[in-house]
Amino acid sequence: MNSFIFTYHLSDIDTIAEKVLSLLNKGTVLLNGDMGSGKTTFVASLLKAMGSTDNVSSPTFSIINEYHTKDDKVFHFDLYRIESLEEALSFGVDEYVNSGNWLFIEWPDRISDILPDKVQAISIEHTENNKRSLKLTIEKQSLTEINAMDTL
Repeated sequence: MNSFIFTYHLSDIDTIAEKVLSLLNKGTVLLNGDMGSGKTTFVASLLKAMGSTDNVSSPTFSIINEYHTKDDKVFHFDLYRIESLEEALSFGVDEYVNSGNWLFIEWPDRISDILPDKVQAISIEHTENNKRSLKLTIEKQSLTEINAMDTL
């Protein structure tokens, strides 16, 4: 189980997204952070690093956005407005979870009971001077282990 911490200015987000993408395995990526911490902005940079030319927007109201890379589909969820697992199941979230595509899920605690055992988690928080701290953990069982640090 590996964890990595990156500290960056927003002007360096694309560089950090490329580094994070090089560590990710295709699958489910959980995004944690307070409202406005930069989760959707980071997803946009990840998609850019993946070669997508799609316009990325927050799926807060649509709940899910679909994007394309040259070889794949990417599904981006914002489950903030979801009040129960049953509500998520009613729009087929379980089918997406089992699709084999890239999934970026904001507010994943809403569907924690149906998430696969092996996921990757990204936690983002504001720090001083308009910087962000991003923690990448490869499996959801441990969100506290730190093995490497990278600062810009």
